[in-house]
Amino acid sequence: MTMIQSSPLLRRALALDAAACAGIGALLSVAAGPLSGLFALPPDLLRGAGLLLLPCAALLAWLAAHATVPRLAVLAVIGLNLLWVADSLALLMLGWFDPTGLGVGFVLMQAAAVLAITTLEMTGLKRSTSGRPVLATQSGTAS
Repeated sequence: MTMIQSSPLLRRALALDAAACAGIGALLSVAAGPLSGLFALPPDLLRGAGLLLLPCAALLAWLAAHATVPRLAVLAVIGLNLLWVADSLALLMLGWFDPTGLGVGFVLMQAAAVLAITTLEMTGLKRSTSGRPVLATQSGTAS
């Protein structure tokens, strides 16, 4: 596995991503009912999204706190963020639901925020320095 030395930008972007996931995740988890009425989106969808974001926030915070992280983990974060944006747009464009104007605005705003953070993460990854691969030894420890 290739490790990278995280650039300051990457660490800050991951920390911002963690904070956003924690905040939105907590909000959607505890206020799915009232938000459902405002957005005309199913409460189970909102609560499920919120509950999904909470462990993501913990993983992102862990990555942000470490100077050396697996490159593949950062690429996975970027890929999952892009998938989140695509799913958000699909939710609106494919007619799965009929959200209110406020609901459309919420979905678009959070998708734009995720895309902006992802752009920072991609730039931060490019500024990070590659480390050497970590190879497992016969005893199972990393060298």
